[in-house]
Amino acid sequence: MAPYSLLKPLLFALPAETAHRLAMGALAVGCRVPGVLAMLRRAYGWEHPSLRIRVWNREFSNPVGLAAGFDKDGVALAPLLALGFGFAEAGTVTPRPQAGNPRPRLFRLPGEEALINRMGFNNAGAAALAGRLRRFRAAFPAEIVGVNLGKNLDTPLEEAAGDYISAYRAVAGLADYLVVNVSSPNTPGLRGLQTRAALVEILEALSADLIDFPPTQKQYPGTIDAPPLLVKVSPDLDQAGLREIAAAALEAGCDGLIATNTTLGRDGLNDPRGEATSHDEAGGLSGQPLHQKALETVASLRRFSEGKLTLIGVGGIASAGQAYRFIRAGASLVQLYSGLVYQGPGLVRRIKIGLAERLERDGFSSLREAVGADVPL
Repeated sequence: MAPYSLLKPLLFALPAETAHRLAMGALAVGCRVPGVLAMLRRAYGWEHPSLRIRVWNREFSNPVGLAAGFDKDGVALAPLLALGFGFAEAGTVTPRPQAGNPRPRLFRLPGEEALINRMGFNNAGAAALAGRLRRFRAAFPAEIVGVNLGKNLDTPLEEAAGDYISAYRAVAGLADYLVVNVSSPNTPGLRGLQTRAALVEILEALSADLIDFPPTQKQYPGTIDAPPLLVKVSPDLDQAGLREIAAAALEAGCDGLIATNTTLGRDGLNDPRGEATSHDEAGGLSGQPLHQKALETVASLRRFSEGKLTLIGVGGIASAGQAYRFIRAGASLVQLYSGLVYQGPGLVRRIKIGLAERLERDGFSSLREAVGADVPL
């Protein structure tokens, strides 16, 4: 396996979306070759007992996950998990297939280790993802995989709950947790669903469906009867908005929050150039400029939920130190996306090693002990 430092110049010579599609295709095809998955695990695998954490009655081998958007359609979950992730999140998936926004819609900002995207929930639809997940589960029943759910572009906001339920039903029994995505900036009006009233309506409708989850749909030993339900949160909400999100999640019996999605802000961009024509290129910004805002969002949500909701931290994580800051702010799990683009698959192993070292340094025998250490309740 060639080091990422050799492959990166070749990938970065291509348009960002083209490079991503080629890399995903290579992983999907490569994993069918006997021995490739074992080779990836040997090259990138590393685990430590202190990093194990139990969340939603599931044992995570480590807290580092792959964020939604990287593998929308679940085409390469097996090789991606073989890179050392403790879990992966497929999607965002919508009930019906949709093409997303016109290209170009993904831009690199190398000087900032950032990305701007306006993908628009491009995906093959929930039924296609369910088919792939069914085959994946048959081969890898113990791997932890979540699914991020969205609404179709042409579905009116007042009918959004129906879309989330339809997408949920397609993947029920195949996902370890489900995420209601109401925070993407690339679907017009979607963020309007982050109000308390709108969010409670969606979550209560979904929760009712989860309560009626047919036990016969528990298809594989690795899945649980009713998947935990989470909400993915925008980093652009003010403190009052975050308080409403936490209140809505608690009121509706939600199991957790993911903080955060991409931002419409452009704070922290010292050099707005790169492949985007300017820092005003339409779309959501991810990567290093988002880190501090996402970290503060996690801390606020921990306070507003009084620690009653499991938090997943995502946003500009490209080192063990940054991942550890999220954990100490209240995140039980963290996710990567942009950091993986810039630093390659070896980043996962480096973060895990660094986390174990920091836990030992600070006198924690387990990851759980460090969660929220900087934000006491």
